[in-house]
Amino acid sequence: MRILHIYKDYFPVLGGIENHVRVLAEAGVARGHAVTVLVTSLDRRTRVESMNGVAVVKAARWINISSAPISPSLFAHARRLGRAADIVHLHFPYPLGEMAWLFSRSRAKTIVTYHSDIVRQKNLLRVYRPFLWRVLRRVDRILATSPRYIDTSPFISRFREKCTVVPLGVDVSHFATVDPARVTTLRNQLSNDPTIQLVLSVGRLRYYKGLDTLLYALPGLPSVRSVIVGSGPMEVEWRALAASLGVAERVHFTGEVPDADLPVYYRAADLFVLPANARAEAFGTVLTEAMAAGLPCVTTEVGSATSWVVQDGVTGRVVPPRDPSALAQAIRSILDDPERCRAMGRAAAERARVEFDERVMIDRVFDIYRLLTGQ
Repeated sequence: MRILHIYKDYFPVLGGIENHVRVLAEAGVARGHAVTVLVTSLDRRTRVESMNGVAVVKAARWINISSAPISPSLFAHARRLGRAADIVHLHFPYPLGEMAWLFSRSRAKTIVTYHSDIVRQKNLLRVYRPFLWRVLRRVDRILATSPRYIDTSPFISRFREKCTVVPLGVDVSHFATVDPARVTTLRNQLSNDPTIQLVLSVGRLRYYKGLDTLLYALPGLPSVRSVIVGSGPMEVEWRALAASLGVAERVHFTGEVPDADLPVYYRAADLFVLPANARAEAFGTVLTEAMAAGLPCVTTEVGSATSWVVQDGVTGRVVPPRDPSALAQAIRSILDDPERCRAMGRAAAERARVEFDERVMIDRVFDIYRLLTGQ
């Protein structure tokens, strides 16, 4: 089978969708398929590379508009590669990539993984909306990452009959198996006070992660220390907020942590918190990582997958966004009941193993490829 993935970036550019494309592309090679990934380069030169058996075509990039790389040559590459493919796999949102496919006249069976609505770029959406309807009408299958997103998206909810739920996957074994000695060492570094409970948050520090809500909740959680892994545009503002609230000494900003060390942070924590405040947090892969590590999770209802990934009362708690009081109460309800905390952690680990392991995700995607192509 000849498979073509289209998105804006690929490894070594890091990001949730970039990693998802890489996992699927390398899995295709491992299964004996010919896999090409069409993305944009980081400059005005077109490059063709082979990465772990994946042919990566990086079309020359001219400029970025609203975080989207603009590459006119992407259209020519999409036409050439799309006509030779058996399957074209689009990864939304990247409007230029979808339009390049739309105008390629490729006859390949085409699926789109619908990672997220366009949430913040209202002007872009206003211009792109007619093309998006055409894309959704023409593709053969839409992969939604959760049933919740099908229900709440103003776009894919209209194409429910061609939607299939394929949750994003993580390498569960990577987070489930950790050296206990490393966990103990890190735990002691973060806090050598056994009465302090560690609440972990992981991810790029963007507005929609909602960590300001967690900071506002901390004054009501005197025995909690917040460990925030990651960096991003909100870090300076959130550091200042922690200081103004008088909780700075109980908030530990670690900066970026290597992937190899992330499981240690998860296993050293008592609870994971993702207090998202917008649908831009479309899935919450960090929730599945935490669950794979056996952590109960507290998250918010923002009309995306977060409230589906975390089962309220079973694998954690789901609370309204931007509500520090509700968030603090949910955190206390778990941490103040050790047996409940352990039971939620066990349920979280089992749900991650059954539903969110990347091997399960890969099997589901390739089952759809075979169903569409008959190969």
